[in-house]
Order: sequence, then C-alpha cells, then structure tokens
Amino acid sequence: MSDQTIFILMIFFIGFLMTQAFVAPLMGSSRKARRRLRERIRDLSTDQDAQRHVSLVRDRYLKELSPLELKLLSLPGMDDLQRLIDQAGSSQLPHRLVLTGLVTAIAAGVAAGLMLGWGLGAALIGVTAGAMPFLLLRRKRAQRLARFEEQLPDALTVASRALRAGMPFNEAINLVAQEIREPAGKEFGIVFTEINYGGDVRAALLGLLERVPSVAVMATVTSVLVQRETGGNLAELLDKLADVVRKRFRFQRTVRTLSADGRLSAWIMALIPFVIAAAMTVTMPGFLNLLIDDPAGPKLIMLALAFMTAGILWMQQIVRIDV
Repeated sequence: MSDQTIFILMIFFIGFLMTQAFVAPLMGSSRKARRRLRERIRDLSTDQDAQRHVSLVRDRYLKELSPLELKLLSLPGMDDLQRLIDQAGSSQLPHRLVLTGLVTAIAAGVAAGLMLGWGLGAALIGVTAGAMPFLLLRRKRAQRLARFEEQLPDALTVASRALRAGMPFNEAINLVAQEIREPAGKEFGIVFTEINYGGDVRAALLGLLERVPSVAVMATVTSVLVQRETGGNLAELLDKLADVVRKRFRFQRTVRTLSADGRLSAWIMALIPFVIAAAMTVTMPGFLNLLIDDPAGPKLIMLALAFMTAGILWMQQIVRIDV
C-alpha cells in the first residue's frame, strides 16, 4: 500500500469519525433511551392498527406511483428510509432518493477518475458524493427536530388555552396547527386531519411520535394518553408540560454553549497531525518517505490511527450529555 493511499484512507476515516462524533446532534437522548421510551408508549396502545400507522400524506403519494415504483418501495430498508424522510419533513420518495445517490456517486466517481486517475481517491470521492443526499437529509431531520422542540412549549400553551376556553381536544389541536408555524404547525395539522377523518386519537398521537422522535414529544404523548385513560385536568397538564419542555430546552442550549470549547479542542487535536504532515510534505518533500519506507512505519501509522480513534471516541463521550 502506497503512502498516498494510506494518507487518503486516514483522512477519510478520521473525517468521517469526527463528523459522526461532533457534527451530529450533541443533545438529546441516546438511541437506546428513545427506543425504550417508544416501546413504553406503544405498550399503552391496545389497538393493533395504531402500531401499523401509515401517514395519510404518504398514502396520497402511493396512489400516484407506478407498479415498478411500488416494487422498489418494497425493497429492504425502504421503510426505515421513508421514516427518515418523514422525520425530515420532506416529500421525496425513498427509492428516488436512492437513485439520486447512485447517480451522484457514479457521476462524481467518473469525474474524479478522469481528472485524478482511477484509484482509491476517485472511489472515495464517489462514495462521499453518493452519501451526500442522505447526510443532507439527516442534517435536515436534526434541524427540523430542534425547531419542533423549540416550538413545542408554545404549541402546548396554545392547546391549553383552547381547552380552558371550552374547545374539545381535536379543535385545540387544530388551533395549534393554525397558530404555530412549520414544523410544529404542520405536524399538529396532520394529527388533526387524522382525528377529523375518523381516526383514533391514540393512533394519531403515535403517528406524531413516529414522525418526531423526540424525548419531549414522547413525554407529551405519554402524558396525554395516560390522562385520557385516567382522567384529570388536561389543560393544567399541558401547562406543566410546556414549562418543563421550555426549561429543558434552555438547559440544552446552556450545555451546548459550555461544551463548545471541548468540541473545538477535539477538532484541533484531530486535525493537527494531518496539517503538520501536509506542511512537511510541502516544505520538505521526501521527508515522510523515511517513515513510509521503514518496515515499522506502516505499523506505527496504524497504531497512531488507533490512538486517534480512541481519543475521538473518548472526547465524544466527554462533550455528549444526555438530557
């Protein structure tokens, strides 16, 4: 393996690891916690149709698809990708997103091969370009969930005031859809539409949870479902939930600000070896060949890469705080 290949692989691996560790959302609960809370909420439902909840908006798109597109939608992984698209608030269909990624990867790989030569670099460029639509979708999903959590306290307050004014629950949800902007207004509008078309409130709330997998939404849906089973003052409950969610959001912002220096330090420490290597290559060509040509050189490089990986994972645990 040449020194150029090793250097490209190290940059690609460290860059990917740093992106997943520090560019991905730093706040919120872990996947295990979300899965555990989602299972608790689904346990509250005795209606099997609620667990097989399908969005009315998605049904409208499915009716316009050709038989070939319906076949593509039945492929493994399309349901998870559709869920990601719904959570991002996009109307794109999963098989079209996959085809877009494939075309982008092929085009970028061919272009890189023609300009840089057919090798590992061209392949990595093609893979990275093909993954961009999915990475952008995940980023859009994270931004949308963050905006929803920011709007959720105001939405709960509007619903509480509507209930105090004597409105039924579905009309309070409709008022939230009219008064609150995207994305909270749109999501509560879908809930109102499903209830208004004769759907079960439980199924509509579980559908909201599937589209917005947030801890705050899980707490809200759990509280509403429990209140519908046991009774109580729903308006007062929504007021308390709004206060808790608002305080949690402020705490998240504070923690994110306090951990900014740790994340910046992590980026600097991870990039310093590559910056120094690039500077030495430019100022002293052939100097790094002493390391590459030595029999122990590749082993030392792999050992350094392993230590860098362990350091990045350690720093990730330090700056990531579950709230």
